[in-house]
Amino acid sequence: MIRTPLALVPYLLAVAALAAGLLWHAGDALQRAGRLETTGEAAIGGSFTLIDQDGKTRRSGDFRGHFMLIYFGYSYCPDICPTRLAVMADALDKLADANRVVPVFITIDPARDTSGVLKAYLKAFGPRFVGLTGDAKAIDSAAGAYRVFYRKHPLAGAGYAMDHSSQIYFMGPDGKFIAAYDEAFGPDRLAAELKKRL
Repeated sequence: MIRTPLALVPYLLAVAALAAGLLWHAGDALQRAGRLETTGEAAIGGSFTLIDQDGKTRRSGDFRGHFMLIYFGYSYCPDICPTRLAVMADALDKLADANRVVPVFITIDPARDTSGVLKAYLKAFGPRFVGLTGDAKAIDSAAGAYRVFYRKHPLAGAGYAMDHSSQIYFMGPDGKFIAAYDEAFGPDRLAAELKKRL
């Protein structure tokens, strides 16, 4: 039988206490896993000067006093863009005070998405939508301000598609970023989120 000298007992107790503390801290860290905790202000959003679906110049400042739901995409998009715009339209239909929110679609394909193309395209999503286009430099500036990724993707044979990120941005009446919603947000969930924030 091995006997521990009495002189080692305080050290063994200290090691045991340290181990217990580490285990408790690790458990606390595991409980926090899966939660997003943020501080500060996200550097998303900024000024832009673009052209709407009626050919009118629109500046970011024109929307002050209103919330905005902003989505960057393109009218030739086969699936994700119309789906996300439909989610925005359906979510707004579920809000009693939807007139406080302006849904904005900013093209990332200005070569094809002229004002006229956007006007025809957005009719499917309702009269609330503002469609914005501009020259390549203006679009690049707006997309950069919102941290939007996009690039041209050549297709076999001819033509091209656009690879792009797919967030819906919710901006406050002061033009500042509030939240971003990914594909996990359907109309009901998005409407519930917006209702909490309006």
